[in-house]
Amino acid sequence: MTTRTRPLSPHIQVYRMPFTAILSISHRITGVALAVGTVVLAYWLASAAYGPVAYGHAQAVLGSWLGKLVLFGWTAALFYHLCNGIRHLFWDKGRGYEIAEADKSGRMVVGAAAALTVLAWIFGL
Repeated sequence: MTTRTRPLSPHIQVYRMPFTAILSISHRITGVALAVGTVVLAYWLASAAYGPVAYGHAQAVLGSWLGKLVLFGWTAALFYHLCNGIRHLFWDKGRGYEIAEADKSGRMVVGAAAALTVLAWIFGL
């Protein structure tokens, strides 16, 4: 009787998730983050309508280190989702499906999103 030396199905210790799969999952996660961030944006805008006290409180919350970290993450999610959405438009036209091209465009998306996030924060401060 022979014993098997490999798992019957992909296992977390053996299976390496493809880069494009990670990007696809990230696209969905950033979509949810953008929805949550839109609620935060609505809170900030509503606080301006409620008067100086409410606006000052919102500014204090969003101006804290935790608030800035959340806003930075929201900005990164925004630019990543935007860049990856543009990538998907090319896919809709039937371009970039080959593995090498998909990996290259994925790396371009991550790089562009990082650069746009940093630039937005440099010019926004």
